[in-house]
Amino acid sequence: MTVTGPRNGPDVVDVVALGESMVTFLPSRPGRLADVPSFERGIGGAESNVACVLAAAGHSARWISRVGADGFGDHLLETIGGYGVDVSHVRRDPDRPTGVYFRTAGDRSTDAHEVAYYRSGSAASAMSPAGVDPDAVRAGRVLHLSGITPALSAGCLALIRELTAPRPARPLISFDVNHRPGLWSDGRGPEILLELARGADLVFIGEDEAEEAWGITGGPTRIRAALPEPEMLVVKQGSRGAVAFHDPAGGAGTPSADGRTRLPGVSRPSPGGGTPRAPGVPPLMGRAGDGGTSRSWGSPRSSAAESGGEAESGRGTPQAPGRAPSPRPAATEPALDVDVVATTGAGDAFAAGFLSATLRDLPLRDRLRHGHLMAAATLTAPGDLAPPPARALADRLAALDDTAWGRLRLGPGWTRAEEHPGPEKEARTP
Repeated sequence: MTVTGPRNGPDVVDVVALGESMVTFLPSRPGRLADVPSFERGIGGAESNVACVLAAAGHSARWISRVGADGFGDHLLETIGGYGVDVSHVRRDPDRPTGVYFRTAGDRSTDAHEVAYYRSGSAASAMSPAGVDPDAVRAGRVLHLSGITPALSAGCLALIRELTAPRPARPLISFDVNHRPGLWSDGRGPEILLELARGADLVFIGEDEAEEAWGITGGPTRIRAALPEPEMLVVKQGSRGAVAFHDPAGGAGTPSADGRTRLPGVSRPSPGGGTPRAPGVPPLMGRAGDGGTSRSWGSPRSSAAESGGEAESGRGTPQAPGRAPSPRPAATEPALDVDVVATTGAGDAFAAGFLSATLRDLPLRDRLRHGHLMAAATLTAPGDLAPPPARALADRLAALDDTAWGRLRLGPGWTRAEEHPGPEKEARTP
């Protein structure tokens, strides 16, 4: 199962991530925002976090966004670019500011946690189909998006609808639902997020998110029943682990030229056979690899309300149109025992780890484990971003047998280990 891009050329990168990044102000000590005397500056943004982790892990990554023509915009470009991410396609807005936010030192899961966002009217909220270079966006083998961007403005929603619309030469669409109720002022967030997730090829969602957004309870299988379209669905279960569903016959993108839909590198024909793939044409993930270079976006896809049969506007399990879901998980992996410092950014790191292993064509079990390992790196550090483990160390840990994996305990500084003992010792003190 190998990710193969829609075209070749010098501009092609492993992953393009599109979305807003903000300057983050981290408190110098615990307490209410009203009481904290000083803050340390950092960066935060779901999509840029993924790009930074992937670049630090040795992949080519591009971040596309819009920032203000201000010092905070300079800081974002310099910091994200410092991870090795291509930021050359980020546009500067002379009329709108770069978004910023402040947060307390507490865990986001507690009532004492505070976050103060100053992103309304930000430069990134002015993104739209007309303001983004389609060639730069589609030059990735994977295009990573999240449910935060469409909540920022009507233009941002239109852009994400364009990018998730099925069409020839579409890259693999990775979509992290990232439900943020406070960003959806009109209450349409759950409906729109379901629509967008159904247009993606690979979807990440938390079990708690599915319940909060769509009222789905009963575990990952119920979530898959409501969301059968993506070829791959990864359900995160917090400290319990993660579950992956894979349906080679599914997929939301445009079918390939031979009429079949497949994950990267999966050349198995769909039921009923089909015309064999032409020699030298790489297998794609749910779209036709015609190598087109048109700069036009094409016709926008219909919204949920326009297309019919999509999500209901209220809570309750959405009804999936079209076809029966894959009933059984393809892989399940327990989470690691981690000494948590802060949880911010862990979901982004998990997605980056899973994508990294996907780009390397690793088995599905190892993709989940690399997700857990990248998340553990962030969980054991105070900020949104943390240095990932060296690839050799991550591969060694991901290859442990189930017993040794279950005995791993990771604390602050584990990714900087210079000596790598054998698996049995690693399982106790990695």
